[in-house]
Amino acid sequence: MSGPPGEDLERAVAAVVGDCLGVRTGEEVLVVANPATLGLGERLRGEAGRAGADAVLALMAERGSHAAEPPATVAAAMRAADVVLAPTVQSLSHTAARRAASEAGARIATLPGVTEEMLARVMSADMAALRRRGRAVATILDAGAEARITCANGSDLRLGLAGRTAIPDAGELTAPGAFGNLPCGEGFIAPDDRASSGRLVVDGTIAGVGIPAAPVAMEVEGGRLISASGAEGAALLELLTAHGEEGATVAELGVGTNEKAKLTGNVLEDEKLLGTVHVAFGASAAIGGRIQVPVHLDCVVMRPTLTVDGVEVVRDGELLV
Repeated sequence: MSGPPGEDLERAVAAVVGDCLGVRTGEEVLVVANPATLGLGERLRGEAGRAGADAVLALMAERGSHAAEPPATVAAAMRAADVVLAPTVQSLSHTAARRAASEAGARIATLPGVTEEMLARVMSADMAALRRRGRAVATILDAGAEARITCANGSDLRLGLAGRTAIPDAGELTAPGAFGNLPCGEGFIAPDDRASSGRLVVDGTIAGVGIPAAPVAMEVEGGRLISASGAEGAALLELLTAHGEEGATVAELGVGTNEKAKLTGNVLEDEKLLGTVHVAFGASAAIGGRIQVPVHLDCVVMRPTLTVDGVEVVRDGELLV
C-alpha cells in the first residue's frame, strides 16, 4: 500500500541511494543539479550523507540540449567521485564527461527531467520483476543480429545489432563503473546505424518536442533520419541537425519494462513504459555506438511489435519476456 506522498518520496530517495547505488560509509558522492532540481538534489545529497558518505552538491546552469557537456570543473569532479547522481533538466547520460567518469570507476545514475512525483511513483515498481525483464530484454538484444519494429500506424524499421552490447537499465548500479537511468526500467542497445533503415511512426513522446498531435512518420536511410512529418517532426529534425548531420544518426533502441510508468510527455518516464519501444537519434558513443554529438533525443512508439532475428519480443505493446 502506498503511503503519503512525502513518505513515498523518502522511500524512493532511500532506494536510489541505498538499493540502486549501494552508497557506503566513507565514499565520496557528487550530486549534480540545476536550479530547477535543487530540492531533489538536496534530498539525494542528504540521504547519501546519512548513509555515511562525504556528499557534495554541485549546482550548474541548464545546458542547451540533452547530451551537452557539463562545465569542466563538474566533469573533473565526476571523474574523482565514487558515486555520481545527476538529477538535471538536460541529460548527462550521453556526454563524454559521463563516459569518462564511468571509465574511472564511478557508479553513476542520471535522472534527466525527473520530478519528485515521478521518482516516488515510478520507483515503486516491482523491482525484482523489473530487473528480470530488463535482463531478459538485454540478453535478447545482445545476441541478436537484426531488430525490426512494426506497428499498426505503419512502422517498419530494421536496426542492425551485430557486434553491439545491450545494457539492462534496472537500477543495479553497485559495481564499479556501473551506469543507468533512474527511475529505471528498460533494456537498450546502440544499433549499428550503418545497418539501419526504414520507417518509424511515433505516437508517443518525442524528447524535446512532446507528445505529437498526430503520429509522426520518420524515414531513416543509411542510419540517418532524413525526414519526419508534421510540425513536431520538423521540430525534431531542427533540434538534431543543429549539431550537424551526425545529430540525426540512429543512436539507441530501447524497450520499456516498468509497469508503474505512464505517458506524461516527459521522456525519462515515457521511455520506461512497459511494452513500448523507443528509438533515439544523436549521441551513441557513451552506450557503445560511434557518434559523439551534444544531442540525444528519444522517440517512443506506444503499441509496437518488436522482433529480434524474427522472434517476437513485444507484440502490439505487450512485452513477451
